[in-house]
Amino acid sequence: MSRLKFGAFLAPHHPIGEHPMLQFQRDLDLVEHLDRLGLEEFWCGEHHSTGWEIIASPEMFLAAAGQRSHRIKLGTGVVSLPYHHPFNVAQRMVQLDHMTGGRAIFGSGPGALPSDAHTLGIDPMVQRDRQDEAIGVIRKLLRGDARFSHESEWFTLKDAALQLLPLQEDMPFAVASMISPSGMTLAGKHGTGVLSIGSTSTAGLQALPTQWGFAEEAAAKSGNTVNRDDWRVVMNWHIAESREQAKEQAKHGLQRWHNEYTVGTLMRPNVEAFKSPDEAIEMMAEGDDSAVVIGTPDDLVNAVKKMVEVTGGFGTVIGFIHDWTTPKDNFNSWDMVARYVVPEINGYLKQYRESQDYVVNHREVFDRAGQAVVAKIMENDDAVAAMQEQANAQSAMQSHNAPDLDAEAKKR
Repeated sequence: MSRLKFGAFLAPHHPIGEHPMLQFQRDLDLVEHLDRLGLEEFWCGEHHSTGWEIIASPEMFLAAAGQRSHRIKLGTGVVSLPYHHPFNVAQRMVQLDHMTGGRAIFGSGPGALPSDAHTLGIDPMVQRDRQDEAIGVIRKLLRGDARFSHESEWFTLKDAALQLLPLQEDMPFAVASMISPSGMTLAGKHGTGVLSIGSTSTAGLQALPTQWGFAEEAAAKSGNTVNRDDWRVVMNWHIAESREQAKEQAKHGLQRWHNEYTVGTLMRPNVEAFKSPDEAIEMMAEGDDSAVVIGTPDDLVNAVKKMVEVTGGFGTVIGFIHDWTTPKDNFNSWDMVARYVVPEINGYLKQYRESQDYVVNHREVFDRAGQAVVAKIMENDDAVAAMQEQANAQSAMQSHNAPDLDAEAKKR
């Protein structure tokens, strides 16, 4: 298996009840932590309702994250294009790219929450077409094409060109994909990468094996190409030293997230609340078809390998950031992913193990080296005498420290 990149996705999903300012600060702390751990990408989304998802401008958040990190790539996951004039989106991404030293990734979507679209007076039936139209315009702007005009039923451009282009010569693009083929088809049409968010649900997992085919088919029709290395698959996990510990840490937050957000707020059809934290673990994190990994680093290693097999291969695995646990346990989970899962998946430890195995199984070679040292010593009378003196001293010390068995016997 080729090496995978690792990243993190922050929707965010924060339970109502904590100070929003401190939630923002903790999220920024986590980006800094992930950067130190060597993860390649961090993504955050745009939402305007539900009370659980508090980042309204991913560009603003990522600009702040850029000041507290050094190497991690920073992706908008995603900008909901129907909510914005494409020219303004392009300008914000250019500024973000310069402010982060060329680390920006432009991820876009049609808008995930019906409540957001309703507030803005946007008909859900036009959202995907508007995203498609906006991507084409934004790509032209970011490439630095000659000035052009564009007339649409929802925005207008006249003699448009950006006065500043991205710092990166070719800023990476990604399109959000859920369960339907629309996201993959759009990625193929425009030749962009993909951020598969629907893989965090059972239905999304079931759809993954056929998803990439839609991107390839659309790319062929449009004269573009798509690369699996640009496919990012989001997974849900919490990792601890043991399965029991991981379950105990996550089960209460998992139940609250499912019951209060998925069922109580989004009101997803045919989804029922869990009666207990243990039922939440049983239904979501146990079984071969579970969409959540709660366990040890080895459990996540196996799940990632299975995901690669199911999809046929992708470039980056993205962990979904949640508040199922305490901040300390969450930070430790990511620490264990970086320390144990990343090197195991990417084969960083293979040569270490080979080197150890070689030393263990070639003792005849290394024993002879020891014999050579002894032989050299024996050629020197002074060295032999010193060795004998040292041996006598050790023997005397052992005799001195040994118990006097006769004396002990007399006492008894």
